[in-house]
Amino acid sequence: MAVTTNQAKTEGLSYRRYKEGEKEGKFRTSQDAIFQASWTDKCPEYMLATPPCQGSCPAGEDIRGYLNIVRGIEKPPAGVTWQQYAFERVTSANPFPAVMGRVCPAPCESGCNRNMVEDHVGINSVEHFIGDWGIENSMKFTPAGASTGKKVAIIGAGPAGLAAAYQLRLRGHGVTIFDEHDELGGMMRYGIPGFRTPREMLDSEIGRIIEMGVETRLKTRVGTDVSYEEIDKEYDAIFMAMGAQSGRPLPVAGAEAPNVVTAVAFLRAFNEGRLQHVGNRVVVIGGGDTSIDVVTVARRLGNVTKSGTVDERPSAENVISGHMAHDVASVSAREGAEVVLVSRATIDKMNASKHEIEHAQQEGIEILGGVTPIAVILDERGRATALRVSDFVMEGKETKLIEGTERDIPADLIVSAIGQGVDFTGLEQFNNNNGLMKADKNYRFPGSEKVFIGGDVIRPHLLTTAIGHASIAVEGIHAFLEGKKELSKRPKVDVHHFDQIRKWLETGHEVEEAHGLVHGSDSSKIGLHNFEDASSRHITAHTELFLGHFPAVERNIRDVTVLDKAGALGNFEERLHALSDTAVVGEAKRCMSCGQCFECDNCVIYCPQVAVFKVKKKDNPTVGRYVDTDYGKCIGCHICADVCPTGYIKMGMGD
Repeated sequence: MAVTTNQAKTEGLSYRRYKEGEKEGKFRTSQDAIFQASWTDKCPEYMLATPPCQGSCPAGEDIRGYLNIVRGIEKPPAGVTWQQYAFERVTSANPFPAVMGRVCPAPCESGCNRNMVEDHVGINSVEHFIGDWGIENSMKFTPAGASTGKKVAIIGAGPAGLAAAYQLRLRGHGVTIFDEHDELGGMMRYGIPGFRTPREMLDSEIGRIIEMGVETRLKTRVGTDVSYEEIDKEYDAIFMAMGAQSGRPLPVAGAEAPNVVTAVAFLRAFNEGRLQHVGNRVVVIGGGDTSIDVVTVARRLGNVTKSGTVDERPSAENVISGHMAHDVASVSAREGAEVVLVSRATIDKMNASKHEIEHAQQEGIEILGGVTPIAVILDERGRATALRVSDFVMEGKETKLIEGTERDIPADLIVSAIGQGVDFTGLEQFNNNNGLMKADKNYRFPGSEKVFIGGDVIRPHLLTTAIGHASIAVEGIHAFLEGKKELSKRPKVDVHHFDQIRKWLETGHEVEEAHGLVHGSDSSKIGLHNFEDASSRHITAHTELFLGHFPAVERNIRDVTVLDKAGALGNFEERLHALSDTAVVGEAKRCMSCGQCFECDNCVIYCPQVAVFKVKKKDNPTVGRYVDTDYGKCIGCHICADVCPTGYIKMGMGD
């Protein structure tokens, strides 16, 4: 077992708002009169904004929300544990927390403002814990809404299709999923190896969705087994989420050889149990997460040598092509394969997750970056024996080979992991001529008001991206099924927003819908006064925070089983281990709650006029202690905003 070390980031970091000798006017050019003590130029107001972690999350999860639940700032309703409440918050946007907590490359962590203090919050590890807790405690989803009598066909049972089914059932619409595979899950099952997404865990998360009353028609491909016209006639709306499960072949001479295959075909054969060995030497071309999955699978499968009376065994390419139903070589001796990953990008610029690259190297996989494939070398039988590569430079969009750098990498099996496309057989009318589909901002297919799309059919990307597509598309489908011809404009920051009003209702308080959130009032008893929910248009940057409030705290890092070259052979056990409940609470406490009050009381303590005061919880049951300002005392000195750690206080009232 090995744990990645964590070092506090101190170089180049200053907690001071203003450098020595700088005038405050540099930062407040429009507020030069702010320090006039006899009258107020600008006074504080309270603005809820989207944190950058959530703004970076393709699924739009309320990350700050469930971190605040785990750390104890947002209290669950009576009789609900924090684990259950956090599970409900995560799954309101993403029904696969255990899967995504393991395999998502976590762009949320890259966006985390905590990176400006020492290191990001381990958001993935918290989600991993919550997902596993939900499975261990047999958590179910909210029952389906009252039936609307409408039926939606979903084409494809991957993350986009399943997430759409979940969101549609919550709204009471009937759902039928069509998929050509034997089992549900799409790329989560057929594109990611089981040592990264354990199958019992995946089955549990999918099962919760099906239990909501989702009908499935497996081994049924729309376009061939059933026509699109039949689907169009029978269903009120259609969500197309077929995925991009056709791999892109290598675009070089010789790539038609039988032992040159795509990554999609390779991983599908492995995940279906057909592929049980590879050759002595495997070369993979890519650089993304899929290519890392291929090389680590190849390392684990290894090569099989003859043993006993077994003289013949199917070749890997025949198994991948589906020509063999079983592999007699499983009884033979197994040896490690030599695996090389070739990438046009240099190692530091590869798209794959950095920790996955490191694990691959630890397992003895050679990574050759900064080269481009130029040909597949064939023998007299037409089989590939090597991949020829060369160094290169880019001149505009043109690849220019560097003469004299060509060399051959020996290979018994070559795998192309350079991209994916959609199989449009029987659905040709949806092809945008680039092998994908077009969509508007509501993920509706142009020119067809009942057809919506999501996932890799738009652009192959992350699993969380597909989930985010589904959530937005379902809002459009729901509006369409309610009879709305024109769909509303999507917000600038398109995420699952934290709902202040819901918190009022959870605690038994009433809010008059006609008034809602009151802006510009310090006396209203109906809503939150001097409060603005800017979550749909503003993301809180680190420059808006008072970073000096946050001491450096070492990250709680998940244990990872690190394998060497010998240890990887035949090892299909999960490598990533969940944090304990104590550690996950500790990690959540590192969250800085960007854009939302977390009750530090700095504004109350440092106000020189005693103008800022706490509001009693019984009067304002919001998350975080909602503070108020006595504008008869406020002189607009800006101190409360300067010492607000989260950027929640803005100087905006008055002129």
